[in-house]
Amino acid sequence: MHNNNRVALVIGAGDATGGAIARRFAREGFIACVTRRSADKLQPLVDGIIADGGRAYGFASDARKEEDVAQLIEAIERDIGPIEAFVFNIGANVPCSILEETPRKYFKIWEMACFAGFLTGQAVAKRMAARGRGTILFTGATAGLRGSAGFAAFAGAKHGIRALAQSMARELGPLNIHVAHVVVDGAIDTDFIRDSFPERYALKDQDGILNPEHIADNYWHLYRQPRDAWTFELDLRPWTERW
Repeated sequence: MHNNNRVALVIGAGDATGGAIARRFAREGFIACVTRRSADKLQPLVDGIIADGGRAYGFASDARKEEDVAQLIEAIERDIGPIEAFVFNIGANVPCSILEETPRKYFKIWEMACFAGFLTGQAVAKRMAARGRGTILFTGATAGLRGSAGFAAFAGAKHGIRALAQSMARELGPLNIHVAHVVVDGAIDTDFIRDSFPERYALKDQDGILNPEHIADNYWHLYRQPRDAWTFELDLRPWTERW
């Protein structure tokens, strides 16, 4: 293990928020370790970070599986460096009426957006606790504060991940580990929003949707906070968003 290498691990490094967070930490000298279930989808992100002068590694890993998580954390800590910053960024926002929701899909959404956060967060926390330092950041959503009609499964999972983050923050803070929960309240500049909600996407020119790079700046800000003034919960929304 190379002790001089600081690792930022982003679980769920998609094309928008997760990728932007990985790039932001890489610009600050971190080695970006990024995961998705498919390694092929990570290659453009990894190549882009390297082209910009950073260091990055992509891992195909299923955050819902204990064995995958254990192997991932062990490989990074052994072969790359200590995980100094950890970001859990899996979404699983799949709307459905409660009258039509299936037990299988409800469970799958909870697995992805909540249980995976427990598995990965716990595995990283054990390493950080042994070193006496670290930062753990969970991506939340408006659904973690209030459940909207048609989003019972997503709201349940996001309420769960927020509660997990609260519990971890209270337990791990005295161990010099900063745990924070970021509520992303609003549409994000993604291909999904562009293609599915063109009217909402049109607000981009008015700063009416969230820029992933600006979201990433806030994650970096949380990491940089002095421990005498740590934030637990940070909410981000466009200036036009109602709340």
